[in-house]
Amino acid sequence: MMAIPASRLDLRPYIREHDRILLGQGTAEPRTLTQVLMAQAGDLPACRVFLGPTYSETFSPDAPEHLTFESYGAIGKAARLARAGRLEIYPTHFSALAEAIASRRLPVDGVMLPLRPSPDGRGYNLGIGRDIALMAARQARYVLAEISPWLPLCHGGEIDDDLPLAALVEAEYPPIELPQQVPDETEQAVARNVAAIIPDGAVLQIGVGALPAAVLSALKHHRDLGFHSGAAIDGLVDLAESGALTNRRKERDTGISVAGLLLGSRRLYDYADRNPAIRLAGPEVTHAAQYIAGLSRFHAINSALAVDLTGQVAAEEVDGRYVGAVGGQGDFTRAAALSPGGRSIIALPSTTRSGESRIVPRASVITTARSDVDTVVTEHGVAELRYCSLNERVRRMIAIAAPEWREPLARAWRDGKSVIED
Repeated sequence: MMAIPASRLDLRPYIREHDRILLGQGTAEPRTLTQVLMAQAGDLPACRVFLGPTYSETFSPDAPEHLTFESYGAIGKAARLARAGRLEIYPTHFSALAEAIASRRLPVDGVMLPLRPSPDGRGYNLGIGRDIALMAARQARYVLAEISPWLPLCHGGEIDDDLPLAALVEAEYPPIELPQQVPDETEQAVARNVAAIIPDGAVLQIGVGALPAAVLSALKHHRDLGFHSGAAIDGLVDLAESGALTNRRKERDTGISVAGLLLGSRRLYDYADRNPAIRLAGPEVTHAAQYIAGLSRFHAINSALAVDLTGQVAAEEVDGRYVGAVGGQGDFTRAAALSPGGRSIIALPSTTRSGESRIVPRASVITTARSDVDTVVTEHGVAELRYCSLNERVRRMIAIAAPEWREPLARAWRDGKSVIED
């Protein structure tokens, strides 16, 4: 099939009333196609657009009302859709979302994604994102793709000519880049505390942002680390170049870093291009507890908006506003518990930028249950919670809170209050 200029693409023959259209997420957003979608939205029937983390300016709260935006979280620019009441959120584990799409319990009618031709001219390569996009594309009625010469050729991204490709357009934009964020002193201190409890040979799962970047930087003097995660960031390149990341001790995918999506800059894309040391995989690998359980020393390192005194993790809402996601945190936390020598770590600064405590008496919206959390880390230390009673958990959590908040937290717990009163 020959690619056509985007100006010649008319979406009306493909999109039907009430269709759900899933887009390549994050840096794998096919911006040429999504720009066409928004430009033609006024002429399309009522339909649903399923987003993941969003880092472009494509989607505005001012979009036509008959366009419904859906997601599993409010990450990046998707948060402004949530603030405007334009985002329907599915609070579900990423593995469950993937299974629902694969089984068509959450049916997807159309998919938009970026591709590049395979070197041999047979089939295509997904470039920087496999995750749920390919799974959805195999179930969809139609796939609209843009052919991009800027995408890397990634191992694991190869697909045959078996997708229901309805149209190909020429990409007009390179992939979105997320330059590595610079951690502040507090984030660096948290990262040092995390690094201190990670052994050589550990397999890492990590999120996106300044704190995960700081953790990877703090691990440069470790040896034989592995990587298995939903997303890879620029810090992965630094870790590999330092010699700390070898994947040598992984029982599965030995010698290979595995991720569903590259969330970084051109530096990461160039590193991944034709590199046999990194592979894209779908959620049936990246987020599957039974698959991860075959990896020893799997360390899930995630963050949160707040953690309460008993270890309950809040990663979705702030003051009633949805700003995060359930995502893969629960998947990776449970997988770490099944991994021999594994550990689940929740890492966060002890206070917000305005000075409020992120260690709270009781979490109101719980993303990860206290029964699944074993270690919480702030810049003030490490709270080992596994096999601890509630009172012991409270004591350990207060010890890693900001000093000025320790007495108010202890008083709130004694008084049975869910908030700290001035």
